Amino acid sequence: MRVPINKPILGEEEKKLVLRVLESGTLTNASLSGGPMVRRFEEEFAEFIGVRHAIAVNSGTAALYASLLALNIGPGDEVLVPSFTFLATANVILLVGAKPVFVDISLEDYNIDVQDLERKITQKSKAVIPVHLYGFPAKMEEIMEIAEKYGLYVIEDACQAHGSLYKGKKAGSIGHLAAFSFYPSKVITTGEGGMITTNDDELAEKLRSIRTHGQLKGYDSVRLGFNLRMPEMEAAVGIAQLGKIKYFLEKRRENAYRLMEFLDNPNIVKPFEDDERKHNWYLFTVRFDCQETRDRALKKLREEGIGATIYYDPPVHLTPLYSQLGYSKVPLPRTEQASKTVLSLPVHPLVEEEDLKLIAEILNRL
Repeated sequence: MRVPINKPILGEEEKKLVLRVLESGTLTNASLSGGPMVRRFEEEFAEFIGVRHAIAVNSGTAALYASLLALNIGPGDEVLVPSFTFLATANVILLVGAKPVFVDISLEDYNIDVQDLERKITQKSKAVIPVHLYGFPAKMEEIMEIAEKYGLYVIEDACQAHGSLYKGKKAGSIGHLAAFSFYPSKVITTGEGGMITTNDDELAEKLRSIRTHGQLKGYDSVRLGFNLRMPEMEAAVGIAQLGKIKYFLEKRRENAYRLMEFLDNPNIVKPFEDDERKHNWYLFTVRFDCQETRDRALKKLREEGIGATIYYDPPVHLTPLYSQLGYSKVPLPRTEQASKTVLSLPVHPLVEEEDLKLIAEILNRL
């Protein structure tokens, strides 16, 4: 694709820090606190998000998985989660032996619907994982109120939400825990990699142990854990990327608002921001009146080399795995409607104005 949906932006800063790791000979560190690059990345990321602790791991999936383990969620427990998300959000629930309970979304913002969330809480409910989909924050104040009312933990899936704001707070600083991803398509990348953020000292200590086989000081495993560590070279890339995140976010915002300005088709629902919630513009997602129009738009954009992409069709509950588990019968009408009508467009910092004009021209003609 001439203009991919997202693309990592790497430069000399990343190379210098990676070379420093190679010259040091310390490629990873199995101690509770991790190696020097991991510790520095964690400190700087915690400061950026505005939390007490950041724990680096080897993927966003690992961040979600370790969070569930730290909360002792397992067989017999239910975790409420949207189906309109990447598979990892639900898969980690199955992996700890718990049961995903799928909640419908709001078509306003494609995030978890708080009314449906409260309806589906049972005595077995242990946690909720709201997803800040496309980088737009979920309604965290209402979610936290419901969680407190029913005694639930809240794990923010902030894998797409680096730098997004909810009432002035960074996404990932509001729930009991939050998970971030640094996959190459994300706002900042480490290649693979993830981060868990929290203000809870006890949970942070447990998570550092979980990411290295449940150990504290060596071969003394005190709890079930795995090798979920982030290597030093990935952390080095992350440090350099974090130094550029302000520019990345500003450029994404600039591109998103230019595209908003160029788009002039009343039949297309555009994304939005309001006084309470600020986008990081990880993805610029529009919605059409029907699947036929959406698919026609996708075809025309792809023909012009624009990497428009559908996130997510099918939604999790309609994938073959979850259908076999009986989830395809769960009524999630707004989730299914969105999956057939949304289309995400590139607004990353490498997208040029002429590309944005071409995208708008194609969509305006539909």
